[in-house]
Amino acid sequence: MPIRREHRFFYPIDWPQLSDTIRFRRAGGACDACGRPHGQTVYCLGDGRWWDASIGVWRDGHGRSLHASPTFEELSVVRMTRVVLAAAHRDHDTGNNANANLAAFCQRCHMNHDRPEHRRRRWRTLFRRRAMGDLFRGPYTS
Repeated sequence: MPIRREHRFFYPIDWPQLSDTIRFRRAGGACDACGRPHGQTVYCLGDGRWWDASIGVWRDGHGRSLHASPTFEELSVVRMTRVVLAAAHRDHDTGNNANANLAAFCQRCHMNHDRPEHRRRRWRTLFRRRAMGDLFRGPYTS
């Protein structure tokens, strides 16, 4: 996913090369969390299970092989997703580009990893908007 213009100055100038190194050399073109392969279209269920066509098994959201196949009802809601890997900061600090702090995540794993940070930012934004409203709409205005 491209970096937003307002966040670009937080990343080092060689971020594209660093990201490529993490995603393709270190991770081997697969998600560090679930093992989904970059650039491939995979069949997914809503709970994170996905079909690994390379070895012909269903995997769970953590990349572990499943012994039981999905039921017919579950297979009726299968969707196809093209996997795109992104380099992610494990501690959400874009200034910390240590090798141990960077991971290659697919879209699903990246969103799951960032969920607490997104919630924190959303709360802060809503809190700030409410505070600005209280500040500029006094008790005597409608």
